[in-house]
Amino acid sequence: MIKNTSFDNKAPILEVKNLKKYFETPSGMLHAVDDVSFELYPGKTLGVVGESGCGKSTMGRAILRLHEPTSGEVIFEGQDVLALSPGEMKKKRRDMQIIFQDPFASLNPRMTIYETIAEPFLIQKVYRKNEVEKIKVEVLNLMKLVGLAERLINSYPHELDGGRRQRIGIARALALKPKLIICDEPVSALDVSIQAQILNLLQDIQDKLGLTLIFITHDLSVVKHLSDEIAVMYLGMMVEKCKAEDLFKNPLHPYTKALLSAIPIPNPDLPGNQITLKGELTSPIEPEPGCRFAKRCLYATPGCTGRDFELKEVGKDHFVACILYDNTKNQQEA
Repeated sequence: MIKNTSFDNKAPILEVKNLKKYFETPSGMLHAVDDVSFELYPGKTLGVVGESGCGKSTMGRAILRLHEPTSGEVIFEGQDVLALSPGEMKKKRRDMQIIFQDPFASLNPRMTIYETIAEPFLIQKVYRKNEVEKIKVEVLNLMKLVGLAERLINSYPHELDGGRRQRIGIARALALKPKLIICDEPVSALDVSIQAQILNLLQDIQDKLGLTLIFITHDLSVVKHLSDEIAVMYLGMMVEKCKAEDLFKNPLHPYTKALLSAIPIPNPDLPGNQITLKGELTSPIEPEPGCRFAKRCLYATPGCTGRDFELKEVGKDHFVACILYDNTKNQQEA
Protein backbone atom coordinates (compact mmCIF):
# COMPACT_ATOMS: atom_id res chain seq x y z
CA MET A 1 0.00 0.00 0.00
CA ILE A 2 1.26 3.45 -0.96
CA LYS A 3 1.48 5.67 2.10
CA ASN A 4 1.86 9.42 1.94
CA THR A 5 3.97 10.45 4.91
CA SER A 6 2.88 14.08 4.57
CA PHE A 7 -0.47 13.21 6.16
CA ASP A 8 0.67 10.81 8.90
CA ASN A 9 -1.18 12.85 11.53
CA LYS A 10 -4.49 11.92 9.89
CA ALA A 11 -6.19 8.68 8.96
CA PRO A 12 -7.01 8.27 5.27
CA ILE A 13 -10.67 8.64 4.40
CA LEU A 14 -10.24 6.22 1.48
CA GLU A 15 -7.90 3.27 1.00
CA VAL A 16 -7.98 1.41 -2.29
CA LYS A 17 -6.08 -1.88 -2.19
CA ASN A 18 -5.28 -4.05 -5.21
CA LEU A 19 -8.45 -2.99 -7.01
CA LYS A 20 -9.21 -4.93 -10.18
CA LYS A 21 -12.03 -4.68 -12.68
CA TYR A 22 -12.08 -7.10 -15.60
CA PHE A 23 -14.70 -7.30 -18.35
CA GLU A 24 -15.42 -10.49 -20.24
CA THR A 25 -15.02 -10.26 -24.03
CA PRO A 26 -15.12 -12.90 -26.80
CA SER A 27 -11.29 -12.73 -26.90
CA GLY A 28 -10.74 -13.02 -23.16
CA MET A 29 -10.79 -10.86 -20.04
CA LEU A 30 -10.23 -7.14 -20.59
CA HIS A 31 -8.13 -5.77 -17.72
CA ALA A 32 -9.72 -2.32 -17.40
CA VAL A 33 -8.34 -1.71 -13.89
CA ASP A 34 -5.49 -3.92 -12.76
CA ASP A 35 -4.13 -3.94 -9.20
CA VAL A 36 -4.56 -0.26 -8.34
CA SER A 37 -3.76 0.87 -4.78
CA PHE A 38 -3.68 4.32 -3.16
CA GLU A 39 -4.72 6.33 -0.12
CA LEU A 40 -6.67 9.58 -0.02
CA TYR A 41 -6.85 11.91 2.95
CA PRO A 42 -9.75 14.09 4.16
CA GLY A 43 -10.17 17.41 2.37
CA LYS A 44 -7.61 16.56 -0.31
CA THR A 45 -7.94 16.16 -4.06
CA LEU A 46 -6.39 13.30 -6.01
CA GLY A 47 -6.15 14.00 -9.73
CA VAL A 48 -6.20 10.94 -11.99
CA VAL A 49 -4.87 11.42 -15.52
CA GLY A 50 -4.17 9.31 -18.57
CA GLU A 51 -5.27 9.01 -22.17
CA SER A 52 -8.72 7.73 -23.13
CA GLY A 53 -9.18 4.05 -22.35
CA CYS A 54 -6.61 3.90 -19.55
CA GLY A 55 -9.22 2.86 -16.98
CA LYS A 56 -9.49 6.02 -14.90
CA SER A 57 -13.29 6.37 -15.19
CA THR A 58 -13.78 2.63 -14.63
CA MET A 59 -11.67 2.90 -11.48
CA GLY A 60 -13.86 5.71 -10.17
CA ARG A 61 -17.04 3.78 -10.85
CA ALA A 62 -15.61 0.63 -9.29
CA ILE A 63 -14.83 2.53 -6.09
CA LEU A 64 -18.52 3.44 -5.87
CA ARG A 65 -19.59 -0.04 -7.03
CA LEU A 66 -21.34 1.37 -10.07
CA HIS A 67 -19.14 -1.27 -11.70
CA GLU A 68 -18.83 -4.23 -9.37
CA PRO A 69 -15.06 -4.79 -8.86
CA THR A 70 -13.52 -8.12 -9.78
CA SER A 71 -11.39 -8.12 -6.63
CA GLY A 72 -9.64 -5.86 -4.16
CA GLU A 73 -10.66 -3.66 -1.25
CA VAL A 74 -12.21 -0.20 -1.07
CA ILE A 75 -12.01 0.94 2.54
CA PHE A 76 -13.99 4.10 3.18
CA GLU A 77 -13.75 5.50 6.70
CA GLY A 78 -12.46 2.16 7.95
CA GLN A 79 -15.17 0.05 6.29
CA ASP A 80 -14.73 -2.14 3.21
CA VAL A 81 -17.60 -1.01 0.98
CA LEU A 82 -17.14 -4.05 -1.27
CA ALA A 83 -18.31 -6.25 1.61
CA LEU A 84 -21.56 -4.33 2.09
CA SER A 85 -24.95 -5.73 1.14
CA PRO A 86 -26.99 -3.82 -1.49
CA GLY A 87 -29.08 -2.24 1.27
CA GLU A 88 -26.00 -1.18 3.23
CA MET A 89 -24.37 0.16 0.08
CA LYS A 90 -27.45 2.27 -0.63
CA LYS A 91 -27.00 3.96 2.74
CA LYS A 92 -23.28 4.44 2.08
CA ARG A 93 -24.20 6.37 -1.08
CA ARG A 94 -24.98 9.33 1.16
CA ASP A 95 -21.27 9.74 1.81
CA MET A 96 -19.90 8.77 -1.62
CA GLN A 97 -21.20 10.55 -4.73
CA ILE A 98 -20.22 11.13 -8.36
CA ILE A 99 -20.40 13.97 -10.88
CA PHE A 100 -20.70 12.55 -14.39
CA GLN A 101 -18.91 13.69 -17.52
CA ASP A 102 -21.88 14.52 -19.74
CA PRO A 103 -24.28 16.88 -17.94
CA PHE A 104 -27.06 16.25 -20.46
CA ALA A 105 -26.88 12.46 -20.63
CA SER A 106 -26.76 12.15 -16.83
CA LEU A 107 -30.00 14.13 -16.30
CA ASN A 108 -33.52 12.83 -16.80
CA PRO A 109 -35.03 15.01 -19.56
CA ARG A 110 -38.52 14.54 -18.05
CA MET A 111 -37.54 15.96 -14.67
CA THR A 112 -37.29 19.63 -13.74
CA ILE A 113 -34.34 21.07 -11.83
CA TYR A 114 -36.42 20.86 -8.66
CA GLU A 115 -37.29 17.20 -9.20
CA THR A 116 -33.70 16.27 -10.11
CA ILE A 117 -32.12 17.86 -7.05
CA ALA A 118 -34.92 16.66 -4.75
CA GLU A 119 -34.70 13.04 -5.91
CA PRO A 120 -31.81 12.00 -3.57
CA PHE A 121 -33.83 13.18 -0.54
CA LEU A 122 -36.69 10.88 -1.53
CA ILE A 123 -34.56 7.88 -2.51
CA GLN A 124 -32.65 8.02 0.76
CA LYS A 125 -35.83 8.84 2.71
CA VAL A 126 -34.37 12.01 4.17
CA TYR A 127 -37.81 13.55 3.63
CA ARG A 128 -41.22 12.16 2.78
CA LYS A 129 -42.97 13.19 -0.45
CA ASN A 130 -45.48 15.31 1.44
CA GLU A 131 -42.74 17.41 3.10
CA VAL A 132 -42.74 19.70 0.10
CA GLU A 133 -41.72 22.91 1.84
CA LYS A 134 -38.72 21.35 3.57
CA ILE A 135 -37.55 19.80 0.30
CA LYS A 136 -37.98 23.09 -1.55
CA VAL A 137 -35.87 24.95 1.01
CA GLU A 138 -33.08 22.36 0.60
CA VAL A 139 -33.29 22.54 -3.21
CA LEU A 140 -33.15 26.35 -3.23
CA ASN A 141 -30.15 26.33 -0.87
CA LEU A 142 -28.33 23.91 -3.16
CA MET A 143 -29.20 25.97 -6.24
CA LYS A 144 -27.78 29.05 -4.54
CA LEU A 145 -24.65 27.14 -3.54
CA VAL A 146 -23.89 26.11 -7.14
CA GLY A 147 -24.90 29.44 -8.70
CA LEU A 148 -28.28 28.59 -10.23
CA ALA A 149 -30.95 31.30 -10.25
CA GLU A 150 -34.13 30.52 -8.31
CA ARG A 151 -36.24 31.34 -11.38
CA LEU A 152 -34.87 28.20 -13.09
CA ILE A 153 -36.34 25.81 -10.52
CA ASN A 154 -39.05 24.51 -12.87
CA SER A 155 -36.86 24.43 -16.00
CA TYR A 156 -35.98 21.23 -17.87
CA PRO A 157 -32.43 20.22 -18.90
CA HIS A 158 -33.01 20.93 -22.61
CA GLU A 159 -33.82 24.55 -21.75
CA LEU A 160 -30.39 25.16 -20.22
CA ASP A 161 -26.83 25.41 -21.49
CA GLY A 162 -24.09 22.91 -20.62
CA GLY A 163 -22.70 24.91 -17.73
CA ARG A 164 -26.05 25.19 -15.96
CA ARG A 165 -26.76 21.51 -16.56
CA GLN A 166 -23.46 20.57 -14.94
CA ARG A 167 -24.32 22.80 -11.98
CA ILE A 168 -27.49 20.72 -11.57
CA GLY A 169 -25.35 17.59 -11.50
CA ILE A 170 -23.10 19.13 -8.86
CA ALA A 171 -26.08 20.19 -6.75
CA ARG A 172 -27.54 16.68 -6.97
CA ALA A 173 -24.20 15.19 -5.87
CA LEU A 174 -24.07 17.59 -2.89
CA ALA A 175 -27.67 17.01 -1.79
CA LEU A 176 -26.88 14.31 0.77
CA LYS A 177 -23.83 16.12 2.18
CA PRO A 178 -21.27 13.53 1.01
CA LYS A 179 -17.71 13.35 2.25
CA LEU A 180 -16.21 12.00 -1.00
CA ILE A 181 -17.10 13.03 -4.55
CA ILE A 182 -15.66 11.42 -7.65
CA CYS A 183 -15.58 13.97 -10.47
CA ASP A 184 -15.53 11.97 -13.70
CA GLU A 185 -14.23 14.47 -16.28
CA PRO A 186 -16.85 17.02 -15.18
CA VAL A 187 -15.67 19.79 -17.54
CA SER A 188 -14.53 17.92 -20.65
CA ALA A 189 -17.92 18.33 -22.38
CA LEU A 190 -18.04 22.09 -21.72
CA ASP A 191 -16.72 25.15 -23.52
CA VAL A 192 -13.38 26.43 -22.23
CA SER A 193 -14.92 29.59 -20.70
CA ILE A 194 -17.50 27.49 -18.84
CA GLN A 195 -14.83 25.01 -17.71
CA ALA A 196 -13.12 27.72 -15.65
CA GLN A 197 -16.40 28.62 -13.93
CA ILE A 198 -17.14 25.00 -12.98
CA LEU A 199 -13.59 24.40 -11.73
CA ASN A 200 -13.71 27.53 -9.58
CA LEU A 201 -17.10 26.42 -8.27
CA LEU A 202 -15.76 22.99 -7.29
CA GLN A 203 -12.82 24.55 -5.46
CA ASP A 204 -15.08 26.99 -3.60
CA ILE A 205 -17.45 24.21 -2.56
CA GLN A 206 -14.57 22.01 -1.43
CA ASP A 207 -13.23 24.83 0.73
CA LYS A 208 -16.68 25.51 2.24
CA LEU A 209 -17.68 21.92 2.91
CA GLY A 210 -14.31 20.21 3.43
CA LEU A 211 -14.97 17.70 0.67
CA THR A 212 -12.54 15.04 -0.49
CA LEU A 213 -12.33 14.76 -4.28
CA ILE A 214 -11.07 12.34 -6.89
CA PHE A 215 -10.79 14.42 -10.05
CA ILE A 216 -10.58 12.30 -13.20
CA THR A 217 -9.47 14.07 -16.37
CA HIS A 218 -7.26 13.85 -19.44
CA ASP A 219 -6.47 17.58 -19.25
CA LEU A 220 -3.18 18.06 -17.41
CA SER A 221 -3.50 21.83 -17.34
CA VAL A 222 -6.76 21.47 -15.38
CA VAL A 223 -5.54 18.89 -12.90
CA LYS A 224 -2.36 20.82 -12.10
CA HIS A 225 -4.21 23.63 -10.32
CA LEU A 226 -6.92 21.55 -8.69
CA SER A 227 -5.07 18.58 -7.20
CA ASP A 228 -2.93 18.00 -4.13
CA GLU A 229 -1.63 14.76 -5.63
CA ILE A 230 -1.76 13.31 -9.14
CA ALA A 231 -1.86 9.68 -10.20
CA VAL A 232 -0.99 8.71 -13.79
CA MET A 233 -2.69 5.64 -15.27
CA TYR A 234 -1.75 3.63 -18.34
CA LEU A 235 -3.80 0.68 -19.63
CA GLY A 236 -5.41 -0.07 -16.30
CA MET A 237 -2.35 0.34 -14.10
CA MET A 238 -1.06 3.24 -12.02
CA VAL A 239 2.46 4.11 -13.21
CA GLU A 240 3.25 7.23 -11.18
CA LYS A 241 1.82 9.08 -8.18
CA CYS A 242 3.15 12.14 -6.37
CA LYS A 243 2.36 15.69 -5.30
CA ALA A 244 1.01 17.83 -8.12
CA GLU A 245 3.94 20.24 -8.18
CA ASP A 246 6.44 17.36 -8.19
CA LEU A 247 4.84 15.74 -11.21
CA PHE A 248 5.31 18.85 -13.31
CA LYS A 249 8.76 19.70 -11.98
CA ASN A 250 10.21 16.20 -11.98
CA PRO A 251 8.22 13.59 -13.94
CA LEU A 252 9.91 10.19 -13.76
CA HIS A 253 7.96 7.62 -15.75
CA PRO A 254 8.56 7.82 -19.52
CA TYR A 255 4.82 7.86 -20.14
CA THR A 256 4.35 10.80 -17.76
CA LYS A 257 7.11 12.69 -19.56
CA ALA A 258 5.39 12.08 -22.89
CA LEU A 259 2.04 13.28 -21.50
CA LEU A 260 3.54 16.48 -20.11
CA SER A 261 5.42 17.18 -23.34
CA ALA A 262 2.10 17.22 -25.20
CA ILE A 263 0.76 20.21 -23.23
CA PRO A 264 0.45 23.10 -25.73
CA ILE A 265 2.77 26.05 -25.15
CA PRO A 266 0.88 29.34 -25.73
CA ASN A 267 3.88 30.99 -27.37
CA PRO A 268 4.74 30.27 -31.01
CA ASP A 269 8.28 31.60 -30.52
CA LEU A 270 9.20 28.92 -27.99
CA PRO A 271 10.50 25.62 -29.37
CA GLY A 272 8.29 22.59 -28.81
CA ASN A 273 9.69 19.53 -27.07
CA GLN A 274 6.90 17.04 -27.63
CA ILE A 275 7.90 13.41 -27.28
CA THR A 276 6.51 11.36 -30.15
CA LEU A 277 5.48 7.87 -29.10
CA LYS A 278 5.84 5.10 -31.64
CA GLY A 279 4.99 1.43 -31.60
CA GLU A 280 1.81 -0.53 -31.01
CA LEU A 281 -0.40 -0.34 -27.96
CA THR A 282 -0.31 -3.37 -25.70
CA SER A 283 -3.65 -5.14 -25.77
CA PRO A 284 -5.58 -4.81 -22.48
CA ILE A 285 -7.14 -8.23 -23.16
CA GLU A 286 -5.24 -10.90 -21.21
CA PRO A 287 -2.00 -8.82 -21.15
CA GLU A 288 1.21 -10.67 -20.47
CA PRO A 289 3.25 -9.76 -17.36
CA GLY A 290 5.50 -6.78 -17.85
CA CYS A 291 5.37 -3.02 -18.33
CA ARG A 292 2.41 -2.23 -20.57
CA PHE A 293 4.14 0.86 -21.89
CA ALA A 294 7.23 -1.04 -23.05
CA LYS A 295 6.19 -1.29 -26.72
CA ARG A 296 6.05 2.52 -26.96
CA CYS A 297 8.84 3.40 -24.54
CA LEU A 298 12.10 5.00 -25.69
CA TYR A 299 13.98 3.34 -22.81
CA ALA A 300 12.53 -0.19 -23.00
CA THR A 301 14.86 -3.14 -22.38
CA PRO A 302 14.29 -6.93 -22.34
CA GLY A 303 13.96 -6.62 -18.56
CA CYS A 304 10.72 -4.65 -18.97
CA THR A 305 8.86 -7.85 -19.85
CA GLY A 306 8.13 -11.00 -17.87
CA ARG A 307 7.07 -9.35 -14.61
CA ASP A 308 4.87 -6.49 -13.52
CA PHE A 309 6.38 -3.48 -11.77
CA GLU A 310 4.83 -2.20 -8.55
CA LEU A 311 4.77 1.43 -7.55
CA LYS A 312 7.85 2.12 -5.43
CA GLU A 313 8.84 5.25 -3.55
CA VAL A 314 11.87 6.79 -5.24
CA GLY A 315 11.61 10.21 -3.56
CA LYS A 316 9.57 11.71 -0.74
CA ASP A 317 5.97 10.71 -1.52
CA HIS A 318 6.93 10.14 -5.16
CA PHE A 319 6.03 6.68 -6.44
CA VAL A 320 6.79 5.20 -9.84
CA ALA A 321 6.49 1.80 -11.52
CA CYS A 322 9.40 1.57 -13.96
CA ILE A 323 12.53 -0.55 -14.41
CA LEU A 324 14.61 2.65 -14.54
CA TYR A 325 13.88 3.15 -10.83
CA ASP A 326 13.47 -0.49 -9.79
CA ASN A 327 15.51 -1.57 -6.75
CA THR A 328 15.51 -5.20 -7.86
CA LYS A 329 17.27 -4.28 -11.11
CA ASN A 330 19.80 -2.12 -9.25
CA GLN A 331 20.56 -4.88 -6.77
CA GLN A 332 21.09 -7.43 -9.57
CA GLU A 333 23.48 -5.11 -11.42
CA ALA A 334 25.43 -4.44 -8.22
